[in-house]
Amino acid sequence: MTSKQDIRKMLRQRKFTGSPVEAFSIISRLKEHSHIREAHTLLLYHALNDEVPTQELLDTLVAEGKTVLLPRVVNDTEMELRRYTGIKDLCKGAFGIMEPTGQLFTDIQQIDVAVIPGMAFDRAGHRLGRGKGYYDRFLAHKGFYKIGVCYPSRLLDNIPTDEHDVQMDEVIS
Repeated sequence: MTSKQDIRKMLRQRKFTGSPVEAFSIISRLKEHSHIREAHTLLLYHALNDEVPTQELLDTLVAEGKTVLLPRVVNDTEMELRRYTGIKDLCKGAFGIMEPTGQLFTDIQQIDVAVIPGMAFDRAGHRLGRGKGYYDRFLAHKGFYKIGVCYPSRLLDNIPTDEHDVQMDEVIS
């Protein structure tokens, strides 16, 4: 069986970022997704170079009056959520990721949907993160609907899992 570390190494060597057509298709499907349409409060992410870009989706959801949250790395093990109201709310943070500077959000029970990035996913909803465990620790025991997002080339047949790994309710690729 291939290890998580081996899969990450293979994906990093590929350096594939996906095509604009694939990104457009994924974002379009997210915009029309029933869970997202019905949600009031959503957790999303600001994309790294190898992730599906979310800027257009973020701005669309804010324009629709939804509460949009982005993660911000606090230390080696934790992230916090901050409200996103526009691009002015972003600055370069940990690991070179654009992070939110908006108002701290702590009422986790208000989140309806989380759109989660990953280096890869499998068809069963298992996620391969970057190895730091931020999302798994945050998502553990949370009741909101979780949508994993990745390019089609990053949807794998099988990803090894550990007991602490949090499974997505659905993967869109």
